[in-house]
Amino acid sequence: MLEIIYQDQYLVVINKPHGLLVHRSSIAADAEEFALQMVRDQIGKTVYPVHRLDRKTSGILVFALNSRVAARLKTIFENPETQKTYIAIVRGYFPDAIVVDYALTNDRGKTQDAITHFKTIRRSELHIPFGKFDTSRYSLIEAYPKTGRMHQIRKHLNHLRHPIIGDRPHGCNKQNRLFKERWNMTTMLLHARQLEFEHPITNEMLVLKAEPFEEFKRMLNVLELN
Repeated sequence: MLEIIYQDQYLVVINKPHGLLVHRSSIAADAEEFALQMVRDQIGKTVYPVHRLDRKTSGILVFALNSRVAARLKTIFENPETQKTYIAIVRGYFPDAIVVDYALTNDRGKTQDAITHFKTIRRSELHIPFGKFDTSRYSLIEAYPKTGRMHQIRKHLNHLRHPIIGDRPHGCNKQNRLFKERWNMTTMLLHARQLEFEHPITNEMLVLKAEPFEEFKRMLNVLELN
């Protein structure tokens, strides 16, 4: 059963697990389960996707319950007043706050403007040698994407040389190997934690939150980032 964090007669919002595709895709032919079908079967209604999360990203995912609401939500999600907040665990000591304005090229070769705001929540330093360093440093950060490009947060963090732990292919292979060998951890540590948007029918401002999954919480403890 998927965790439903909000539902009314117009929309349903779930906390998507890591590793679950939003819908069937030719780039992931191995997948047998999809959030769209699972939500449909769980609530017994047709659902319409209005935005996406990467397969490797967990957190808040919104579906409309009819096509009119879906169209309205897609417009609302392009509004600057809609606020998306992600949390991630990254390599190194991240800056206190930084804005990345760095264009990205998608898989069709089109280059688009991309802007993400970042803020550090907490940093840690563990007595675990890594490469030429005697210790390993990590940061828990918040990310606020202002545009919606594919893999935007992941690519911007790689551009800053603070890749997300567990990210492939935009992360650090050596760090990912360390986490797999030392802690049996292969999850990408990126989670869509909060979404603020205007309800498409009532115009009420909704502030929805999704708790990170157990593997994310485990790594917060392991890395002393709680």
